[in-house]
Amino acid sequence: MTTALSAAVSGLEAHQKMLDVTGNNLANINTTAYKASSISFSELLSETISNGSQPTSDIGGTNPVQIGSGVRISTISRDMSQGNIVNTGNELDLAIEGEGYFVLSNGEQYVYTRDGSFSVDADGYLVDPATGYRVQRIGIEGESDGFQTSGDSHVRIPYDVGIPASETTEVALSGNLSADDEFDVTQTQEINSNIAFTYDTDSMATASTLIADLDQYSGTLTSGTITISGYDQDGTAFDSGLTFSVDGTTTLGDLIDHLNTNVLDGSTASLSDGQIVITDDTSGYSKTDISLSYSGDGELTMPAYFEISTVGGEETKNFTITIYDSQGGEHVLSGAFVRTDASNTWDIVLTSVTGDISEISLDSRRIEGLTFSPEDGSFSGLSGSDATQFEITFEHNPTASQTIDLNLGTEGKLDGLTQFAGSSTAVATDQDGYEAGSLSTVSISNEGIVIGTFSNGIKKNIATIQLALFQNSTGLESIGDNYFIPTANSGEAIATQAMSGGSGSIQGGALEKSNADVATEFATMIMAQNGYQANARAISVANDILRELTNLIR
Repeated sequence: MTTALSAAVSGLEAHQKMLDVTGNNLANINTTAYKASSISFSELLSETISNGSQPTSDIGGTNPVQIGSGVRISTISRDMSQGNIVNTGNELDLAIEGEGYFVLSNGEQYVYTRDGSFSVDADGYLVDPATGYRVQRIGIEGESDGFQTSGDSHVRIPYDVGIPASETTEVALSGNLSADDEFDVTQTQEINSNIAFTYDTDSMATASTLIADLDQYSGTLTSGTITISGYDQDGTAFDSGLTFSVDGTTTLGDLIDHLNTNVLDGSTASLSDGQIVITDDTSGYSKTDISLSYSGDGELTMPAYFEISTVGGEETKNFTITIYDSQGGEHVLSGAFVRTDASNTWDIVLTSVTGDISEISLDSRRIEGLTFSPEDGSFSGLSGSDATQFEITFEHNPTASQTIDLNLGTEGKLDGLTQFAGSSTAVATDQDGYEAGSLSTVSISNEGIVIGTFSNGIKKNIATIQLALFQNSTGLESIGDNYFIPTANSGEAIATQAMSGGSGSIQGGALEKSNADVATEFATMIMAQNGYQANARAISVANDILRELTNLIR
């Protein structure tokens, strides 16, 4: 009887633990990323009444005779399989689809979890808000921009850090330039000073206005010199009248007369609404340009450059794009594609730039000789200068010019500018500058890269979330708060990132649900109850027999 009683008691204890495990699974049915446990039983050591015997020639063998002594818990193991993933709408909620664990640190140890319910603390670190443990990163992503600190593996979301402005260094051009030969309009080039001369506080200057009376002049004008450079319509550099002496009696009209008499050949200067205007005498392709500078008594603000209000040529195609200077200031750059007199050849000319311009270099505002293949219309390179740059000097930094490269496409291919029949569609499609900005939103890619979107529309990689893999994830030890730590049988953590080295992908704005199944747990609970009741009944029966035996002894 004692064996029956002890065996039944062990059965009660075992099924009670089974019920405990099931109850814990049901309690965590809505715990984020919870991993359900299951229990397994094994028989205790049996008492051997007689050993088995070997068969002989006269008699058969016998089996051992044993009486079991009960049951014990052999294992309580976790089901580490993935639970369902549900969207939350919070971009800092993360779920791992596949293998891997998030790595968190409390400064003393690393813990591992599938629970990606993260948020940003007051210091900007990505943390588990329930414990304050900090999420870890891998690699050097974000260090070059100052978002992360080298040697510090905590993920920091830099809401308090902005990105400085970046000047435009490249403008991409693409689209078609018409290969057709016949055009209805041949334009006459006209250029005008980018400033309008005024006097008496913003009254438009006329030809009779003294240079000394201009709002653009300060000081006492006794003597000074205006230096002139530029090109005629055919591209010939000015070779006469390159200086013009001024004093207190010199008018704007005198300057205009000097240009017409001694400098210009094939074009005419005039004054319109305070602006110096130079117009070609004949229509067609033109390189007319001019630059004026002043030295002498006082200070006279001269035009930084002459805008090309009408581009001379048989066919032109205008384009515009917003560019940025080194301080993040916006400027609208306007230019034009101009068909030249040579077959299958175009120029690009910078016509104007809005804002405070100190100078636009005469020699680098026109890119000459863009050629195209007559066979397939692909870009064939430059027949003129190899330079594909505009040079602009802004007033905030008059000692340094801003060089803007033009990306025209790959020679021999159709990935940039082309020349086919039909209309011209070429435009400026992109540029690489931007104004200063601050971090506004973050998102996480499937590779675990934290991507920041800044107020200026620029996106930058901030950090890479670290994941950990284990040789035997069922060997991890739970320490509460949805955390695990390695054990001797789990193996050490292998650091990696999402979608690398066998790890799964990260889903932003989502969480992994518990993998405990209600139906399964209810069935297990019923089995635990039946097992408990059966063992309790065995104890009751054994107790009745012992009582009957006691009564016989009396």
